[in-house]
This record gives sequence, structure tokens and C-alpha cells, in this order.
Amino acid sequence: MTTVENTARVHNTKGDIFASYDVADFAVPRGKDEVWRFVSLRRLRGLHDGSAPAPVAATTDVVIPDGGDATAETVGRDDSRIGLAGKPVDRIAAQAWSSFTSATVVTVNKHAVIEQPIDITITGPGEDNVAYGHTIIDVQDGAEATITLTYQGSGTYADNLEIKVGDNARLNIIIDTDWARDAVHLAGHHARLGRDATLRHALACFAGDLVRVVPRVRYDGPGGDAELTGVYFADAGQYFEQRLLVDHAQPNCRSNVMYKGALQGDPESGLPEARTAWVGDVLIRAEAQGTDTYELNRNLIIGDGARADSVPNLEIETGEIAGAGHASTTGHFDDEHLFYLMSRGIPEKAARSLIIHGFFNEVINRIPVESVRERLQARVAEELTIAGLA
Repeated sequence: MTTVENTARVHNTKGDIFASYDVADFAVPRGKDEVWRFVSLRRLRGLHDGSAPAPVAATTDVVIPDGGDATAETVGRDDSRIGLAGKPVDRIAAQAWSSFTSATVVTVNKHAVIEQPIDITITGPGEDNVAYGHTIIDVQDGAEATITLTYQGSGTYADNLEIKVGDNARLNIIIDTDWARDAVHLAGHHARLGRDATLRHALACFAGDLVRVVPRVRYDGPGGDAELTGVYFADAGQYFEQRLLVDHAQPNCRSNVMYKGALQGDPESGLPEARTAWVGDVLIRAEAQGTDTYELNRNLIIGDGARADSVPNLEIETGEIAGAGHASTTGHFDDEHLFYLMSRGIPEKAARSLIIHGFFNEVINRIPVESVRERLQARVAEELTIAGLA
């Protein structure tokens, strides 16, 4: 009899969770499984149990700025660069890995410094269609680049993103899930950082029906520096989840995690409540002396019909660290802030709008691309209009 491995099996640490490229190695998820307990499995359109329709193609476009010392290639499944950053840790990520037909590889050559962003756009397969994808970003030793990765269009999409940041290299990557309202998207992100490498990973999630992103960061050498930030705004009927792991396995590395989200439901619409789930795991292994890490998640509830789950976790195997901490809050408007603004003559609606803009701008202002910052600030304004606050 064949035995199927399960991601919920006992393991030493969260960093040692079972991983495989083969979907057959994973049991079909159940609602009580830890890694699936927040999401409604029936909303996954068969991605989790093999009942999804036969896939069609999605489209990937890459624009490299003039003079940029970088390349973009479409490669087959047998390319030797595939799989170097990490393995899938859940069944849907393995399904995407087993099902893609070609991968996009973006390489920033050694010691290249690319001033303007490289733009990657992935367009979904269309309403009622399913597609799988695979993207590799390889920033080689000593290189520096900023990459925007935008998802757009309709349909059901599952993919894996591999990120390799070489020794003394630096990557800013901004991921914008700008889907149509019907879209379902599940993604696994696998990042590896070399010696003294820097990664700035920013995620924006405002659109789509259901979006679940699972980033995992691992250090391959000392001195690495990872910052993971995110903003999300869920309306009635939408479900957004981020479930991340920062695995400190090398000495003298740093990580900083900051995600902020807002939710507004509409109990009279007949739609399900607005839902978000954020799970932030940081593992400091015994050999990772000198680690400095902090993670923060804050959620703002606007009105009724909304629920946010927030679960920060620290797992520490050595006491020889520079610092480690986490914080999580979920709540409504700060009455003191609101009173302060209103006492200075600002109407209540405008005061609430200012508070929400300020809440998000702490994260948005960290994004190094002005056009992206403006786009996200405009989306916040659109959400406030829906909420009747603008």
C-alpha cells in the first residue's frame, strides 16, 4: 500500500516541514489541517484535490529597461536553474510545480546595477480557466535591481516564484496582485539569500476573490538582510491570506516583517464576510547566533461583517541573538486619534480617511518605485470611497 506524506506530520521545526516537488507526495488538504484551517477549501476551485479543469496558458511579459544588464528567457521544465531556491511545502504549490509547461527566468548579471525597474506582468487565463506558472529571479553576486511583478486578468492561477539573491547582491521586488474580481490565486514564494545579500519583498493585495501567498526565506550565508512588507484591503466576499516563514540558519542575519491590512464587510450584500489571515513564522536555529529579527502585523476593522486572523510565531533555538520580537493587533479605529483630529475641526469622515491613509503609508512609503506608491495610494482611496469615507 502506498503511503502519502502530509504537511501536517510531526517535524522538528517549522523550517523542517515536509517539502516535495511531486503533488502525489501530499495528502488532499482537509479543513482541520493547520496550514489550511483559515481558508474555505470549496473556494479553491479544485486546485487542492485534483478536480480542477485541464489547464490552459497564462501570459508572462517581461520588460527590461534600456541598457539594463539583465536577460529574460522562457525555458522548459528540464532547465537546471529550476528548483534551486526551494521546494513546495503544500499540495497546491506542488500541483503548480508538477503542471507548468515552461518557466520564465529573469537574470540580473554579476555586479550589474540597474537603475530603472524590471517589469514582469502575468495575465491570468481568463474567467473559468485554470493555469499554472513558474518564475525564477536570479540576482547574481554583487548585482542590484528593482523588479515589479504584477498579476492581472481573470481566472484561476497557481504558481511558484523562486528568488535567488547572490553574495553582496540587492533585490527590491514589489508584487502586486491586481486581479479581476473573479480571480483565485495561490502562490508559493521561495527565496534564498547569499552572504551579505539584501532582499526587500513587498506584497500588495487589494483585488481578486481569493489570494493566498506563502513566502519562505532562507539564508545561505552570514550577513543576510531580509525585509518582508505587505498591505492588503479586503471587501465583502474577499479572502486574503499570507503565511510566511523566515528561516534563520546562518549567523549575524537580520529580518524585519511588517504587514498591515484593513477589512470592510457588508452584511446586507448577501456576500460572505471580508476575511484575512496572516501567519508569520520566524525560526532562529541554533547556529544562527547574532540574529536580529522583528515581525509586526496590524489589522484595522471598518464596520461589521469582517474578520481578521493574525498569528505571529517565534521559534528560537539559541540565546545568543541581537534581538527578537513580534507584535500583532486587530481592532477598530483609535478613538484618541479620531478625537484629536475632530477636535481640530476635521469632520469625522475626513478624519477616518486620514487615519487609514496614515495606517497604510507606513508600509507603502517603503516601496522605492514612485509610480507603484502612487498606484497603491490610489487603491486605498478607492477602498475608502467604497466605505463612504471619501
